[in-house]
Amino acid sequence: MSSASSSVRRVAATVLAAGAIVSAAALPAAAHDGDRHHQQRPRVEISRVQADSPGREDRSNRSLNGEWVEIRNTTRNPVNLRGWTLRDSDGNRYRFDNVRIGSRATIRIHSGNGRDTRTDLFQDRRDYVWDNRADTATLRDDRGRTIDTKTWGRRR
Repeated sequence: MSSASSSVRRVAATVLAAGAIVSAAALPAAAHDGDRHHQQRPRVEISRVQADSPGREDRSNRSLNGEWVEIRNTTRNPVNLRGWTLRDSDGNRYRFDNVRIGSRATIRIHSGNGRDTRTDLFQDRRDYVWDNRADTATLRDDRGRTIDTKTWGRRR
């Protein structure tokens, strides 16, 4: 009986040791999967800014809509921008409603008035937002985290 107990203990110790080795090997793999998942989260960026409206700046709706910020979804999946914001250095803020940006698609956010479409959104402002010489456009998600910024010129 003593040799049977001893054999059972040896087998149990071997099984526990093997389990510990398998667990230790699986832990880094699980952490790596988490990193890979983190890299696959939706990536949205400010791809272009037209701060200086073409032509005369006469505050007409046409001129206001000549300044815009372009946002691009670089992933293969659509992204809902609900609650996201776009701000300038002076604190002017545009908040996205229930807007989906398609896979590898772009959306332009114009300063003036207009009818929103899948590719163009309008802030419905009566004044220019973006400083022609120097400004920063900041895109934040619905939790207030900065997703991307685009800066031009030099502020004095």
